Amino acid sequence: MTQASMSVALAGLSFMLTLIWGAPLLRILRHFKVGKTIRVEGPQRHLTKMGTPTMGGVLFVLPVLLLTALLNVGSLVGFSVLGRSVLLPMGVLVLYSLLGAIDDWEGLRGQGMRARTKFFFQVVLALLAAIGLYYVLDVWNMYFPGVKGEVEMSGPLYVLIAVILIVGFSNAVNFTDGLDGLAGLISATAFAVYGAIALLQGQDYLARFCFTLVGAVFGFLWFNVHPAELIMGDTGSLSLGATLAVVALMTGQWPLLPVIAIIPVSNVLSVMIQTSYFKYTRKKYGEGRRIFKMAPLHHHFELLGWSETQVVQRFWLISLLTAMIGVALALA
Repeated sequence: MTQASMSVALAGLSFMLTLIWGAPLLRILRHFKVGKTIRVEGPQRHLTKMGTPTMGGVLFVLPVLLLTALLNVGSLVGFSVLGRSVLLPMGVLVLYSLLGAIDDWEGLRGQGMRARTKFFFQVVLALLAAIGLYYVLDVWNMYFPGVKGEVEMSGPLYVLIAVILIVGFSNAVNFTDGLDGLAGLISATAFAVYGAIALLQGQDYLARFCFTLVGAVFGFLWFNVHPAELIMGDTGSLSLGATLAVVALMTGQWPLLPVIAIIPVSNVLSVMIQTSYFKYTRKKYGEGRRIFKMAPLHHHFELLGWSETQVVQRFWLISLLTAMIGVALALA
């Protein structure tokens, strides 16, 4: 079996596992009334989502964890499917998922985890991951489109950039998780691209991990497409964003991440621009003004009159296009 076919097979297996346990998970979440709280100031059509089961990230994290664990145990008896190199991104996926789950659970009882507290733990986890990448896995390389060969980076600089990327994309995907299917489709596309890049680099284990995650996210999307039966929550969005950054760092093609994941980047930039402009105008004019009707960016287009499915489909089309551009640049 070729490396590509093995990766696709793992994607199919994780997809089936996710589908199988999706319905039981929904019953459990509904039984314990783990329902989504909707922002009152958001688009009014979103009020219909009130009470939709959240913490849906568990749906795809557990199958990926199960498959990764089983296949690494299998390697002990000579069945080599996944290697130790995937344990770091797997650990990031699980730890950020736990952080998101705590935030989701506290949100059910009130306002959720304080932003400063959540950010602190994001940075701590990112720092541990960055140190693991550089000093344990010996990942230090970086590739620029059109530049021959690898660009080596010093340890402190690499760790700093890695922490910024991991925390930044963890929040970027979190901001993108506002419409049915949007964060899942964007994330699955990005992981598929980096899985393909890993295959081209000969990082077979990393590629298999990526496609295992793609299959599991597709299984989640079965329940998350409009109208969603299950919402990802911070349990899924924080972990997907952080893991995507780690995978990009492991391939050395992280400079392409803003291109491949252009929608999460646009969303987080829209929030930063909106917040900064509001504070600036409130200080200068005595009242806060806005550039966008609402941030993140997908809500702006909703308030312009686009339907939820139009926003998701059009944003995904843009993501597919930039993903193809990213692959082309990686091969340049």
